[in-house]
Amino acid sequence: MKVLKFGGTSVGNSESINSVIEIVSDYIKQKEKIIVVCSAMAGVTDELIKTAKAAEKGGNEYEEYFLRIKDKHLNTLKDLIVKSKINDSKEHIENKLDELYLILNSVSLLKELTLRTLDNIMSYGEYFSCYIISQALLSRGIKCEFLDARKIIKTDEQFGNAKVIFEKTNQLIKEYFTKHKKLQVVTGFIASTLSGETTTLGRGGSDYTASIIGAALNVEEIVIWTDVDGIMTADPRKVKSAFPLKAVTYEEAMEMSHFGAKVIYSPTMLPALQNKIKIRIKNTFNPSFRGTLILPREPNVKFNMKGISSIDDVHMLQVEGSALIGVEGISARIFNALAKEKVKVLLITQGSSGHTICFAVFPSDSLRAKKAIENELKLEIYEKQLKRVEVIENLSMLAVVGEDLLNTPGVPGMVLSALGQHGINTIAIAQGSSQLNLTIVIHKEQLKKALNVLHDSLFLTK
Repeated sequence: MKVLKFGGTSVGNSESINSVIEIVSDYIKQKEKIIVVCSAMAGVTDELIKTAKAAEKGGNEYEEYFLRIKDKHLNTLKDLIVKSKINDSKEHIENKLDELYLILNSVSLLKELTLRTLDNIMSYGEYFSCYIISQALLSRGIKCEFLDARKIIKTDEQFGNAKVIFEKTNQLIKEYFTKHKKLQVVTGFIASTLSGETTTLGRGGSDYTASIIGAALNVEEIVIWTDVDGIMTADPRKVKSAFPLKAVTYEEAMEMSHFGAKVIYSPTMLPALQNKIKIRIKNTFNPSFRGTLILPREPNVKFNMKGISSIDDVHMLQVEGSALIGVEGISARIFNALAKEKVKVLLITQGSSGHTICFAVFPSDSLRAKKAIENELKLEIYEKQLKRVEVIENLSMLAVVGEDLLNTPGVPGMVLSALGQHGINTIAIAQGSSQLNLTIVIHKEQLKKALNVLHDSLFLTK
């Protein structure tokens, strides 16, 4: 059995959904057992959030946004299903739209939007797309059932980014699929608490849904259908010569996703990794292409460089002074202060003298990070044992990723030499003990040049 997950761009409009139906039909013709998981139509989740926030302000501005969502889904249904078979489907969608409108109207009257309510509002995106796709399949003679994932995936009550209760979830998935043998079209991204309240699984949630179901049923493969040919050696928008990789390990894929490769998200792979289930990335609009396979590492296969990922915009914070030298616990104080402010640290470097600590954060976090550190170390700053925290802006971060990368002689030297020969200055360098990546901070205006220089040096010359 295989789980097929189709992302928002793959179900973005009626034409794209027709491509999805053709792919599903091909699997069925080949007698393969499949489960289909779908995201909301492209842009719909953002529209739902926008509509909810407009409703929170009061007034009736949200009604205009709601009508756009309504028209998009009803028009898609009309395009996909012939008139003689559309009535029941249309009535069902219209009833669900009425439900959504009542929720939005309540938000507008109360001028209050809780995370619980927002999760409920966002759930309609996946519900609509999956219901429409299931009805389109049925209208073409493909036997299937629509499955609302809230029936089988149970979470805690952390609305907005709920944590899965795997013991209960795995039990429900196994029980459900034992009883239902038809093709299931499952809503991605959404789940429910043990008491039945709607929750969402956070960023990459539909991929996560596919992985949860695939792991519970121990499927042969999870296929993530998206709008690119697989995991690329670099961002093709910045590096024209980038090409899709045949295979990467789970660990490599997670490293690349952390550093900006948006084809797949790290949490997606955890259930699959634990069960050693292969994941394949394929292109809905180029289905004959083999895609990229994500799989466990095989000791007899040598892996090295796999790709160059980047984060376009980062800030570097620098803490400097004699108070850092040989003083126990001061680093812990710095990072505890950042943790309290929920600042995500992307990179850390410290000189062997211990006189300076540098770390990279997202620009949206840098001011909070600076204030948190200065507040924690105000005594040391007052006594001039530390300088005030310096924030360096307009930086980017890139990472060369690959298994055994740093155990391969000469690779770090090759990377730094290539950058130096082309006049690209490195602000900071870090390498993980995992041997999976070499991370470099550079000036933002040099990112595109650096990516192309490294891609030519590390991939095209081989």
